[in-house]
Order: sequence, then C-alpha cells, then structure tokens
Amino acid sequence: MIKIVHTIEDLRAEIRAWRQAGETVGLVPTMGALHEGHLSLVRLVRAKCMRTCATLFVNPKQFAPNEDLDKYPRDEAGDAARLADEGVDLLFQPGIDEVYPPGFTTTVHIEGLGDILEGEHRPGFFTGVATVVTKLLLQSLPDIAVFGEKDYQQVLVIKRLVRDLDIPVRIEAAPIVREAGGLALSSRNAYLSEGERGIAAALFGTISQVAENVGRGAAPMEQADWGTDQLLRAGFASVDYLTVRDAETLDVVTEASRPARVLAAATLGRTRLIDNISV
Repeated sequence: MIKIVHTIEDLRAEIRAWRQAGETVGLVPTMGALHEGHLSLVRLVRAKCMRTCATLFVNPKQFAPNEDLDKYPRDEAGDAARLADEGVDLLFQPGIDEVYPPGFTTTVHIEGLGDILEGEHRPGFFTGVATVVTKLLLQSLPDIAVFGEKDYQQVLVIKRLVRDLDIPVRIEAAPIVREAGGLALSSRNAYLSEGERGIAAALFGTISQVAENVGRGAAPMEQADWGTDQLLRAGFASVDYLTVRDAETLDVVTEASRPARVLAAATLGRTRLIDNISV
C-alpha cells in the first residue's frame, strides 16, 4: 500500500528507515496528471531499486506569468491510485510553502545549456526546473532518479547540475512513450481537440523524416527549414524551433558525424507540443 507524506521531515524519515534496512531507493519526480509515460518511469525504477518514491508537485517556479499554471491538469487522487497500482511505496506530495518556505531566494541556473531552445522560448523555465529538482534530490537522496526523454533538454540540464553540484544520485533517462499515431504522451495533450490530435501526429512524422534524411547525409539546417515548413503546412500555428543538435551538448551541428538529436517545439491551437528523436 502506498504511503503519502507531505513534509520533508516525513519523507526523510521513511527513506532513512529503508536505508537502515539496506534497501536501494529510486525517485520518480512528477507534476501529476499521470499518464503511461510517467508509469513507464515507475516501472524502470522498480526494476532497478528495492524501494520506489514518487513526487507530485506542480512547480510554480517553472511557469512564466503567461503560461498555464492555474489550468495545468490536476488529479491528485487519481494519480495516487495509479502509483499505488504500480507498486510505488511512497508518494511525496508537498505544499508550496514546504518546497519554497517564506523568504526563499535561492535558485539554480545552468548557464548555457539552460539558456537555449526551451530556455530561450520559456525564460526562467530551466532555472525553475533546476531549482526544484536540486531540492527534491537533496531532500530524498535516492540511488537513482528517472526522467523521460520527451523532455530531452531537461534531462541534459539535470545531468549537468548533478555533476556540477556533486549530488550523489545517478540520473537515468527513459524512452519516450507514444500514442499509436506517434504523438508523444504529455499531460498537456489533454488540451488538444479531436481535430487537433490528428494534426499533432505530424510532429513526430516530420522530425522522424528529418532525422532519417540527416542520417543519410542531408544538410541539417536545410532539413530543419524543410521540417518547419511541413509543420506549418500541416496546421501548426507556429514553430518555436525545429533543429538538429549535438546529442550531448545541444550545439548546432552542420553534419551528423557525432550522435545528434532532432528537437522541435510547436504550437497547435492553445497547446504547445515538444518532441525529439535521435538521428
């Protein structure tokens, strides 16, 4: 049976007991509105660790004033039930004041890597992500923490902060889980209308074609331009970026001699979708 705690003190008490029993601990941080993608992270942790802790916290620090904090999907009871069904041992569900107590002023900023792509189009986003993830890792100090590759840049940012701050946690990335048509699962997919869901599948189809063409020797920048045009023709309102980047540094690549990644962010109706695929 899953146990739900709301304070850092109780979280640490539970994990301390596991440690004293010689058990390994895995962490799955989430913002709730759980779907099969989140549950795949849980299964990965359960396969690797003796104990699984999930967190549920909609982090206000990673939402800009014009974004969807107030409308972000929430289903706390349903999320707890899904995690219990998957065998999660502990759910940490703190309030805002528990994570950011009055007078909180410290932030974690990943210079460079956190300023491009998502960081450029969502100013402050990765500072909010890096700050809350640093806190969650230090609050729980698991053996491993798992994040989904749908947020590929986020995974790289978190790996960098763990390395730079000497946090003794291994960060693992889990493969993207997709719908039958290729759309990457996301809590924000709930915003899509039925008609928009059909158009949304073009995102994965387009970046897949770009990745295939670049892998065959096509020029990455030309393919990125082609892909952007394809998305706009398919019905996307705007494309923040569609780009081919180095898989480790996210530097722009002019030819795919090193592992590369196609990353894209585009808006359909009122929904902003992101996706990526390896070359």
